[in-house]
Amino acid sequence: MGRIKKKGTAGQAKNFITRTQAVRKLQISLPDFRKLCIWKGIYPREPRSKKKASKSSSASTTFYYTKDIQYLLHEPLLQKFREQKALEKKISKALGRGDAHDASRLERNASRPEKTGRTKYTLDHVIRERYPTFIDALRDLDDCLSMLFLFANLPSTDTVPAKMIARCERLCLEFEHYLIMSNSLRKSFLSIKGIYYQATIQGQDILWLVPYRFNQRVTGDVDFRIMGTFVEFYQTLLGFVNFRLYTSVGLVYPPKFDKNRDDQGAELGAFSLEGNGVGAIEQPKPITNGENSKPDPKLQAEIDKLMAQLNQPEKEAEQELPTSQTLVDGDEEQPTDTIDKFEPAAPGGDILLQPSYSATDPSTLFSNFTFFLSRETPRQPLEFILKAFGCKRIGWDAVLGDGAYTHNELDPSITHQVVDRPPIQIDPEAVEQVEDNQTAQKLSPGSRVPGRIYIQPQWIWDSVNDEELKRPDLYGPGAQLPPHLSPFVKKVRGQYDPSAPLNEQEREDEELEADSDMEEDISGEDDMAVQEPKFLTAMEVDATAEGMDIAGSEDDESEDADVVDNEDDDFGGFSDVEDEDEDEAADSALQRQRELEAELTGVALEEKVANPKADAKKKAAKRAKEEDEELERAKMMMSRKKRKILEKMVYSNKKKDGEAEALRAKRRKIEKSGKGAPRA
Repeated sequence: MGRIKKKGTAGQAKNFITRTQAVRKLQISLPDFRKLCIWKGIYPREPRSKKKASKSSSASTTFYYTKDIQYLLHEPLLQKFREQKALEKKISKALGRGDAHDASRLERNASRPEKTGRTKYTLDHVIRERYPTFIDALRDLDDCLSMLFLFANLPSTDTVPAKMIARCERLCLEFEHYLIMSNSLRKSFLSIKGIYYQATIQGQDILWLVPYRFNQRVTGDVDFRIMGTFVEFYQTLLGFVNFRLYTSVGLVYPPKFDKNRDDQGAELGAFSLEGNGVGAIEQPKPITNGENSKPDPKLQAEIDKLMAQLNQPEKEAEQELPTSQTLVDGDEEQPTDTIDKFEPAAPGGDILLQPSYSATDPSTLFSNFTFFLSRETPRQPLEFILKAFGCKRIGWDAVLGDGAYTHNELDPSITHQVVDRPPIQIDPEAVEQVEDNQTAQKLSPGSRVPGRIYIQPQWIWDSVNDEELKRPDLYGPGAQLPPHLSPFVKKVRGQYDPSAPLNEQEREDEELEADSDMEEDISGEDDMAVQEPKFLTAMEVDATAEGMDIAGSEDDESEDADVVDNEDDDFGGFSDVEDEDEDEAADSALQRQRELEAELTGVALEEKVANPKADAKKKAAKRAKEEDEELERAKMMMSRKKRKILEKMVYSNKKKDGEAEALRAKRRKIEKSGKGAPRA
């Protein structure tokens, strides 16, 4: 007889452990257990059978791997949590005895980051365990940046302390300084949720979201304790990443921070970057041909002599070649400015990203301009994105804070002014006359500085995403702006592309079909009332067509019914030729009917006017019918599993095509009505 196994010692009962059992095994509280699991990256698991995994009769809902909990037994943070728990007990005992002095002393020794802003433990070893390489940390930076930028814009409350907000803001500004210094920012998009940014750091694309700077109202239905645990972990992670990024470009970390300037609203201007003497901060400048930088004549003569010797064999080889071959080789070696493109090997293949180059370097897109930000524009994102793309001189109104290149709106060096309000029409007679002196720094309402370009903030974002300067007249104050499209959407074949013209993405005869459908919907019953009947009534046809061979008699109908029954019995598949013959026979019979009616009544037969829209609709219907028949024939040769998969694919493709066609129809209607915004 085999050995009887004890229940709960093998299988799922051994591999899984409930949350209550895990907390008892680790001897910590439930909040500390949550923190530990978040920091170590351990999350609940779902067993195949909860009944087998649960050792008790009560229904357990949360399970963990037993090996994960055993891994946590060796965590150094457990001892810190236990010490904190013992200290909390001492404080409660002191308060129970009424010894307030001893309780306050113990309270000062307690680790309360929500009040003091510091903890007695560090998460450095956790970061090194979870991210063994720097690339792993960069790949996990999206959620980190989104969370820290969110907390940097929150108001301070009991659950969100001010010191936590200040640390998040400082880490985010340090990361922005690196992006400005290394020109790593690539794209940005203004959405309803906030502003999306995308940067490329060491080949990794990092996308994060920054909320708009509105007055946030913290509600009680959000558990900020759990979010604070993530923030504590992400602060340590971003500190490691910033240190590595700063040292990689030769900068000292952390940069010097001026608290007085930060209190005045300088933000990015409150930091001063310094080189560490290891790496070069500035890029090497190209050698210029000045008066004092002429080459040595002896060295130049030697270089010319060597170049002549190297070019001599090539000249001799060209002289020996025939004239025709020389011309062919010359044609092949002619440099061209075009770029090779990836063409699909077969129709319907995947669309590959085409190589492209920009005439201007994105890192120097705004380097030759001086911007002035009006007081109604969002200064923080504009300052960051302009500096990230090469602008060194940015001014703004004094009410927006410190750190500007100039606060004088009349500065003659300003080339572009960003405004976000419509032009104001003011009667010049009603405006008080102000003396024109050099100390005046503000313009009268509705006036402009001659020679300066006024643009709306969207011009900056569209120029950055397209890597070229857009036309400023399309983004002038009060102008109807072009559509602001997301640069993160990948183009898919067959889907609607708002940046491409309609004629490049429409199906064949799609516009004609849409116009015909629209006309039918608009006309409706009015067209039916206007049209007069062209045929005779049934009584007149019966009275005048006695004894004549007219299509549609009862004998023919009975014969046709017999033929249909026979065809149903002996069906052998679909045939395009038979369908075409049937359509032609029906058309000829109808034409013969009309000729007989015209002969009896003495009325000239009206010639049929060709309708291209109707013909296009018929062709499209015929093409769709042929495709459906071809699909049905293909299904007959498939297994049931593959047929179900094919049906799902066809259904999803038709749904996507319908959505894209609806968007194209909407755009077509807007363009025809003349309400469409001009495109750059």
